[in-house]
Amino acid sequence: MEVSSLQTVVSEDDVAPDDAGGRDFGWFTVVRLGLVQAALGAVVVLTTSTFNRVMVVELSLAAMVPGVLVTLHHAMQLLRPRMGHGTDVGRRCTPWIVFGMLALAVGGTGAAIAVAIMAQQLVAGLVLATLSYALIGGGVSACGTSLLVLMAKRVPAPRRASAATVVWMMMIAGFAITASVSGQLLDPYGPMRLVAVAAGISALAFAVTVAAMWRLEGVASRGQASTSIESTRARANKFREALSQVWAEPDARRFTGFVLISMLAYSAQDLILEPFAGVVFQWTPGQSTQLAGTQHGGAFLGMLLVAVVTSIAKGTRIASLKGWVLGGCFASAVMMMGLACAALSGDPNWPLAQNVFLLGVANGAFSIAAIASMMSLAAQGRNGREGTRMGLWGAAQAVAFGVGGLLGTVLVDAAQSLGGTTPGIAYASVFALEALGFMVAQRLALDTAFPSHVSAPVRTATPARVVPVALPTHLVETA
Repeated sequence: MEVSSLQTVVSEDDVAPDDAGGRDFGWFTVVRLGLVQAALGAVVVLTTSTFNRVMVVELSLAAMVPGVLVTLHHAMQLLRPRMGHGTDVGRRCTPWIVFGMLALAVGGTGAAIAVAIMAQQLVAGLVLATLSYALIGGGVSACGTSLLVLMAKRVPAPRRASAATVVWMMMIAGFAITASVSGQLLDPYGPMRLVAVAAGISALAFAVTVAAMWRLEGVASRGQASTSIESTRARANKFREALSQVWAEPDARRFTGFVLISMLAYSAQDLILEPFAGVVFQWTPGQSTQLAGTQHGGAFLGMLLVAVVTSIAKGTRIASLKGWVLGGCFASAVMMMGLACAALSGDPNWPLAQNVFLLGVANGAFSIAAIASMMSLAAQGRNGREGTRMGLWGAAQAVAFGVGGLLGTVLVDAAQSLGGTTPGIAYASVFALEALGFMVAQRLALDTAFPSHVSAPVRTATPARVVPVALPTHLVETA
């Protein structure tokens, strides 16, 4: 078809390809995305809890070993901003989600095999574990970031907070169900049983992801496909510029700091909670794995509580996302001090399961309020930067989880190496430091501007420039 070149003033972001399909997501589609998030969580919970417990208790390895492996998994997620920027320049999210889940499933199965090998060949097992955890980190980055970007771009603004709640509640459900079921299947423990359970869960997670994403995003239109290769390459080369633009936004910068500190306080107990139950309270691998399920069940309830209250009491103070963040951080600090007291007492009658359940409720309340805010903040500011913002916050969370998990294990090992220090004192010290971290996070939240639960996005237009746009001749003549 004959075309004519027309000089017109448009925003640079206005000529970017839209998301494939272009239609807003309804609740059924949101639930499908939630299934992907649940599948992701099902594999991750094995790598951060069950494998960790087996390495520390059954294999008698230093707690720092799984700590380093999980840190590697989180270090790989520093790629999130670049992946998010890739979605900003018009790449489809579905391939990243599906192949990211494939990498995660292969990594999860490989990690289980590595743990089994460690019992006989420690070095070979560690090498395989290193490769597997790198795959896990890359898979989580590709799948998780792209899913969030897809939600931020295709879920209507008034529905974003509720949609985030649904998706994260389904992820927590995946955590809880996997932890409980795998805990029952692992008793009595055996290396081959561990591999079989992990492989089965990983295969099921990948199958669920493929089914959930089937024809969900749609295909690029002809207009989108006609975008010049030179334009796409030019935009892809502007990652540093895009990242600096996002960092210059006060809300994005402050929220990054909050995510970093709050997730650091949240994550330090991930790798020590199950070993703590085994060492101090002599719980079996199955019992300690079910304890993780108890915590995730509490987080599920906390998220549900926030979702219900903020939906029913819209416009009131009790529906304030910032209030839920502040209250959740404070309650988390109180529950962490409860675990510190449990570690010091070593009393077998201590209501450990109840303590951990309430900790989960508090964690779920503050985290879902922060995530709901994230979904709105991602669409605020300069247009066409949703993926970069999501990637930045995802990277901050990854750094916090990596440092937090490793820091928790290192502090436990260091405390136990001191003369006269019992395991209970070592664990109590770390739990107390986590409580302090939650209080610091609460203080940071006071100075952070959170969007309202139902606020629509406020965009800052990208500076206009003259861009040659090819239009059909008949449209030019009509104009």
